[in-house]
Amino acid sequence: MNSEPPEDREPSKDRPASQSWVPSQDQVPPKGRDADRDADRGADRGARRAASADGGGTPVGRRVLLGTLGLGALGLFTAPTLQRALEAFLGAASGDDPTGLTGLLPNGGGFRYYSVTGSVPHKNASNYRLTIDGLVDKPGTYTLSDLRSLPQTRLVKDVQCVTGWRVPHTPFEGVQLSRLLDAAGVRSSARAVRFTCFDGAYSESLTLDQARRSDVLVALRMQNKDIGHDHGGPVRLYVAPMYFYKSAKWLSGITVTDEVKPGYWEERGYDVDAWVGRSNGRDDDPTS
Repeated sequence: MNSEPPEDREPSKDRPASQSWVPSQDQVPPKGRDADRDADRGADRGARRAASADGGGTPVGRRVLLGTLGLGALGLFTAPTLQRALEAFLGAASGDDPTGLTGLLPNGGGFRYYSVTGSVPHKNASNYRLTIDGLVDKPGTYTLSDLRSLPQTRLVKDVQCVTGWRVPHTPFEGVQLSRLLDAAGVRSSARAVRFTCFDGAYSESLTLDQARRSDVLVALRMQNKDIGHDHGGPVRLYVAPMYFYKSAKWLSGITVTDEVKPGYWEERGYDVDAWVGRSNGRDDDPTS
């Protein structure tokens, strides 16, 4: 929902600032038939809060918003070359957008850029690290090369955002999370896994049983290419059977814990057990 609520919004939502706040009744993400409309309104409020907190930005008027959304919709129907150009433009703009407005735009691949911070540092093969710690016997750190050297699993499933949009038949490839947990030696007192991200704000959690599912990946590739920065790369979480806000972008930490700790969007009203079609007041078709 990182982020407008989840996504790809991406998560992992690929824009409002990350200051802590407790939602009032009208800020809790809505559930039911009006969820998409109200979630978009909530995102706009969050974006304006972010701009204010950063000391910059001007509230965006309704006409500007509608015009910008129209541009995004146009990108869905143009030729592939123009779609790729729009995707590149939105990716570059999202890194310097204090308002979060670019997070409302669908790109040519059907995803939407979103993060819960004003900017996210870039990581690559030379400086990326994934740590595994907590209730394990063998805590460790993986480089991007380490992860690429492990057996890879490929999944092709629909991606469903809790705000309503869906991208069908999306390939993800990576290391099954269960393999990394087994290598770390999970202790008997463990009950859950917490995920943190190098944007410095986003987090997620799964129960240990959920984390051990075969359709939960530490993903390195998406849509048949290495995961780029704007989609949460070089490494992101992919939780196939749950709404996309569970698939945390810019993954940097895996901590085994004794209880589930609500993640960024769950602290703001979304369900912790985010099964597609069986949570958040939605009845979407399952994705896994």
